[in-house]
Amino acid sequence: MVDNRYATALVIACVLSILATVYLSVAIGTQHWYQYSSPTVRGEANVSELRSLYDEFMSGEFDEKTYSDTLFRLNGTVGLWWRCVLVPPSAHWNKEADAKMVLECRHFTLPEQFTPKYKEPGNHNSGEDMLRTYLWRCQFLLPLASLGLVVLAGLIGFCACLCRSLTPTLGIGVLHLLAGLCSLATVCCYLAGMDLLHRVSMLPDKVDGSLGWSLYLALISSPLHMMAAALLVWAARSHSQNYYRMTAYRVA
Repeated sequence: MVDNRYATALVIACVLSILATVYLSVAIGTQHWYQYSSPTVRGEANVSELRSLYDEFMSGEFDEKTYSDTLFRLNGTVGLWWRCVLVPPSAHWNKEADAKMVLECRHFTLPEQFTPKYKEPGNHNSGEDMLRTYLWRCQFLLPLASLGLVVLAGLIGFCACLCRSLTPTLGIGVLHLLAGLCSLATVCCYLAGMDLLHRVSMLPDKVDGSLGWSLYLALISSPLHMMAAALLVWAARSHSQNYYRMTAYRVA
């Protein structure tokens, strides 16, 4: 028999865990982690240059400098798996009047995620920047690890429900704590990587960068996982202490 306090804690922990997992999943699948605000396209020369950058972005080979410059100049957004630019339709590139902008995206392939970063983006002779390389790899591996830990915790919890046992609850709480730490580390790695990128690739004049809502979703998922972990650990410890007290009382 489970005390009502423990049952309530478990239900709240499950709700928090589901919310955190949904938030993190949405954050992984969207591109609004970091966004750039660029000035309006003006002049024939400027239009030609930007169109060339856009064509290279959409159909050229993967190159950090090329896609970074395009993101800077075309109101780009970049996430863990997507990079996007905001451009006018093809027929409106050369028009001064404001046209409805279209979001064009490309995804990072798995080999691209493991591509080394260089001390000077685009210059392969400048030497590999180990810190930026491993920050980039961590930022896409850690959220997957977080989701994997939550799925494992869910499977263990499902088996525990079938067996009507609270014994695995402590382990499930620890898995949620690790998942929360992975989510937090993802955001930290991403912010550190973007800061280092902006140090080696200066933003053009009148171009501003800001954090996007996808990053905030990932950031919110971390404390939600940790709160779920705290409730699960509390329920497991309290139930265990109660059980031993009742056992000792019956023996006495």
